[in-house]
Amino acid sequence: MTAQFIAFLTAIFYASALVSARRGMKYSTPVTVTCVSVIVQTVTLWTAVFLTGGIPRVSPTAVWLFAIVGVTQLGVRLLAYTGVHKIGASRSSSLQAISPLISAGIAIVVLHEEAGAAVVLGTLLVVGGIILVSWRPEEQIPTFRWWHLLFPIAAAFLTGMNNPIRRYALSLSNEPLFFAAIMGSASSIGFLIYLALSPSTERRLVWNRKAIWPFLLTGVFETLSILFIVTALSMGSVVVVAPIAATYPVWAILGTVLFLRGLEQINLLTILGTLSVVTGTISIHLGH
Repeated sequence: MTAQFIAFLTAIFYASALVSARRGMKYSTPVTVTCVSVIVQTVTLWTAVFLTGGIPRVSPTAVWLFAIVGVTQLGVRLLAYTGVHKIGASRSSSLQAISPLISAGIAIVVLHEEAGAAVVLGTLLVVGGIILVSWRPEEQIPTFRWWHLLFPIAAAFLTGMNNPIRRYALSLSNEPLFFAAIMGSASSIGFLIYLALSPSTERRLVWNRKAIWPFLLTGVFETLSILFIVTALSMGSVVVVAPIAATYPVWAILGTVLFLRGLEQINLLTILGTLSVVTGTISIHLGH
């Protein structure tokens, strides 16, 4: 399989994870789905590592970098699922897909890279898309507050930093399965620390029978998406892989229409905003 096709599978499975999480959170909480997802990733990937030959010889630097990414990936999970819970899978995924804008902004400000026409156009499309997606959501979500938009945007910021780190670490040792398992372990340790340090109201785990299967599916889908994005980055550059992987809001909208009827409403502005964000994302990466 090519890096492009694996990146496409990343988008499909991540969108599926968000949609499945939204269904389960009708009966439970973002912290609970994060817990299930982290456990599924850690158990399944370490099992796969030992079934395929055991722990390989790799660069210690790469291990540490993926451990760091595992902790930040926990942050992405908590923020993304909270965003899905607060504003829905379709809106949250659209806002989370702005991560290339974040990485391009960091490159321009910190590394003093120049912004070409494609980056400027992409930025305008992303900003316009955010405005459309965020336009008067209280009409569909009575509990909406403007700061709910910050959850997926913060997840996008962390994602924008993660992919370049993954790509560099893979250039030191090309072992995507092992490193995806390392991420799972780091996320698990980080989650235990989060439970210990956060207020009891925030760390509350709600085990509802109706949420178990959607959350298990979420864990499987997200584990596959993590494994696929790491694999895709081991085969191709960030510029090639990230735009394809960032198309997941389109598939999240399709999943919302098919599986979340009655739970989430989608209007024309959400669809247009999503398409604008995805188009802008691709333009930023092509021009960066």
